[in-house]
Amino acid sequence: MIDIYVLVKKRLLTDRSMSGLDQSNTFLFEAHTKANKVQIRNAIERLFDVKVLSVNTASVHGKRRRRGRTVAKMPDWKKAFVKLREGDAIELL
Repeated sequence: MIDIYVLVKKRLLTDRSMSGLDQSNTFLFEAHTKANKVQIRNAIERLFDVKVLSVNTASVHGKRRRRGRTVAKMPDWKKAFVKLREGDAIELL
């Protein structure tokens, strides 16, 4: 069992998440790569005291970065789209 504070790493604040997704009451989070939808739902409900209607996830593959002759790969990560019930919200910190 993964700790809920490790499961949900941070809220993603991008232009897309702030404009389009806030209208549909959907919030974006960076989640642990091995977390599933049920674990993410339970962690969000316990952390923010809200009711989650649905969770969609996307695995994002790390990009290759160059620094001179050296090529490195950034780590893979998971993006979680969390839709909340009408009236619930997660405040910006």
